[in-house]
Amino acid sequence: MVSGLPLTRRYQSALWFLKSQHFNQKTNTVMAGGFVIKDFSTLFVGQVHHDNLGFDGPAVMDRRYEDKDLAAPLQSAEQIAVLMDRLGFGTLWLAEHHFQREGYECIPNVLLLATHLASVTNQIKFGCGFNVLPTWHPLRLAEDYSMADNLTKGRVRLGVGRGYHSRELDAFRHPLASPEDARELFEEQVQLLLAALREKSFSHHGRFYQVPPKGATYRGQELNDLTLVPKPQFSTECWQPVVSASDRALDFMIDNGIKGFIGGGAASGGASEEIARRWQIKLAERGKETELGADLIFGFSFYLADTEQEAKKEGKLILEEYQKMFAPLGFAGAVTDDQLHRLANPLTAATAGMSNIDDAVSSGSWIVGPSERLIETFEELQQNFPGLEEVMVAQPVGAQPSTVLSQLERFGEEVLPHFVTKSSSSVEVES
Repeated sequence: MVSGLPLTRRYQSALWFLKSQHFNQKTNTVMAGGFVIKDFSTLFVGQVHHDNLGFDGPAVMDRRYEDKDLAAPLQSAEQIAVLMDRLGFGTLWLAEHHFQREGYECIPNVLLLATHLASVTNQIKFGCGFNVLPTWHPLRLAEDYSMADNLTKGRVRLGVGRGYHSRELDAFRHPLASPEDARELFEEQVQLLLAALREKSFSHHGRFYQVPPKGATYRGQELNDLTLVPKPQFSTECWQPVVSASDRALDFMIDNGIKGFIGGGAASGGASEEIARRWQIKLAERGKETELGADLIFGFSFYLADTEQEAKKEGKLILEEYQKMFAPLGFAGAVTDDQLHRLANPLTAATAGMSNIDDAVSSGSWIVGPSERLIETFEELQQNFPGLEEVMVAQPVGAQPSTVLSQLERFGEEVLPHFVTKSSSSVEVES
């Protein structure tokens, strides 16, 4: 998804759960001299500058833009990357989506953009948040990611998702797959992708892919396997949003060495203690003892202002635009058909009964106010999730690119220095 990140719902209940007798976690406190959180990142989904945000603005499907406007987010991404690099952020995650003439998510090729952005910055990394795998052939994605890994010397991070816009999924649909096959297709694609990236040579014979085809020959010899050339030299780490959080989904991720976003991409819910605990248990069942929060990234929506009231006022229209865009896709809580019908019309959208900014703040899905409020929240988060090393802070998709820039600059100047020390870090090989 975007990104809108309805993040960190029920955050306070998460803290209660972690401190209660029902939860047994390893003793850990913030170490003197620094926090375990190593990086703060953000997510930019490639939105244009929208005039007239909020319920009174144009309906989502009525927005149209000139070609130059739909290309403008590429320049916005460069501005954001340069700013984040200067301030010491860890990763700029970018969302892949297709055919978005409404102007909400206008980056169809994250790897290509990320490779360019690495050339105009010094050390910040760029994350695929996320490559919509059903729109790719897995081997083409493997080759393109490996090229990006080599060309940027490990500054591109791989991430995959199933996607949720039917328009793009239908346009790229695998000829043997129906919408009901979505999970099975995705799992097979992931396995083929990771085999190509991680194994010296590979073959795959499943329902949707035969690689190499049975009986294939090359130069007179039977062809039994393939080798990705070039292979990634720096990282084959892979991330995926935790959306359904079903046992099948979590087991698949862990068994395939995939790390999880909670509250990132299409995943709503933010810092979920229940998911993090189940994740930790499943890792332990496979012989990997970790602190709570390890191999996870938590995502938060935020708005910085001198006061909470000012932040709520500024965030109100952003939340409304986000709800207009993503409520029909299931990313704004449970809604009825009547609510969706009202939300689609500027004359009735305000009567749809959607949650407001006060609800979002009280539930913990947004963190707003002065920098001290955010610092306190992240300090408490770290104490209760001692394995957490990265936090993503972002503006929902309704935010103007200019707002994204100004909010990141303020976060980088007022919040980031309390957790991250700017330094030139070397790139390490990860597997």
